[in-house]
Amino acid sequence: MNTSILHPDIQKFIIQNTGADVTKLALHKNPFPEVDWILILNQIEARTKAKEKLPTWFAEENIIYPNKISVEQTSSEKTAAYKAALISGTSLIDLTGGFGVDDYYFSKTFKVVAHCEINEDLSAIVKHNLQQFGVKNCFCYATDSTNILNESELKYDWIYIDPSRRNDSKGKVFMLKDCLPNVPELLDFYFEKSDSILIKTAPLLDISAGLTELKNVKNIHIIALENEVKELLFEIHKDYSGKITLKTANILKEKTETFEFLLDEEISYPLYDLPKKYLYEPNAAIMKSGGFDNVSIAFEMNKLHKHSHLYTSDELIDFPGRTFEIDKVISYSKNDMKTALLNQQANITTRNFPESVENIRKKWNIKNGGNLYCFFTTDKNNNKIVLICRKITQK
Repeated sequence: MNTSILHPDIQKFIIQNTGADVTKLALHKNPFPEVDWILILNQIEARTKAKEKLPTWFAEENIIYPNKISVEQTSSEKTAAYKAALISGTSLIDLTGGFGVDDYYFSKTFKVVAHCEINEDLSAIVKHNLQQFGVKNCFCYATDSTNILNESELKYDWIYIDPSRRNDSKGKVFMLKDCLPNVPELLDFYFEKSDSILIKTAPLLDISAGLTELKNVKNIHIIALENEVKELLFEIHKDYSGKITLKTANILKEKTETFEFLLDEEISYPLYDLPKKYLYEPNAAIMKSGGFDNVSIAFEMNKLHKHSHLYTSDELIDFPGRTFEIDKVISYSKNDMKTALLNQQANITTRNFPESVENIRKKWNIKNGGNLYCFFTTDKNNNKIVLICRKITQK
């Protein structure tokens, strides 16, 4: 860790140039020749990326950032805070500490947090930043987490792991065994050190594939931020053997939408119907969960088609996703499209429909944007239809 960038003049320069085009800035002469220009530029670029994702870091003075990739890969503050609200206790060890955002929030719900990071420079950066925040109960270890666990006789309340994909796994199906650390291989060893484990994975991981590699899974959390799935969390307890609960959360600016259901729970089949007054589109976390029938049953609403994953009702329902009022339903035919949408402006979504959004726009010269929302889908009678809607903003 190069502390020379903490010089007040350099810090002032970094703050003043946050948001600037770094590629253009790189062409200028380094105003601080005693410090590597690339290092200063990296701080500017990383701080720029932190503005929205890590506002606490952005607002604090004398923060040191790692390379921009580490900032891009770290949890956002909102998802870190959500995770910290799920678990608590006396002690937690983070086996893959990274930039330490998760551990900053875990330090608020645990008495002691151990941050393990094999990259010595990154470990030193995290230690410095935590000191800037006044965090005194998080301890940084610049070594392989397996060594820490082997050398310690402590038993932790929780182990937290965010495994990273190995370079040689590119192009392959994403499996936990392709990551470092290899959690499936080390799971029994981890259970010697803790009865409770929380594993974070990228949203790319297929949930069913994850379950084939793991055991004792109690809960699976699917976390979306502004309707984009960011993380999957596998919550594992040593002696647990019951049903698995899928818990979805879509963190929005004004609220967090939640929905949960038991995996493989026997439920009645949903009812199908033609479009009614209102249309509902589940948020991204629910879409990732695959609980399409569970949503229909829980909210007592009809599905348009088995594979459309759109829902309808006559009464307005508070729903975890987007809600629309249907103005008109037309058949996907030349005459109806010419009359209703040719040369118009609209937001287009396709669900269980043979044509892409791009092709539809080109074919009917529909510009993007505006207040009109059009869903191209298939109804319960297998007819191709278009639902022309207005969005409803629910509190």
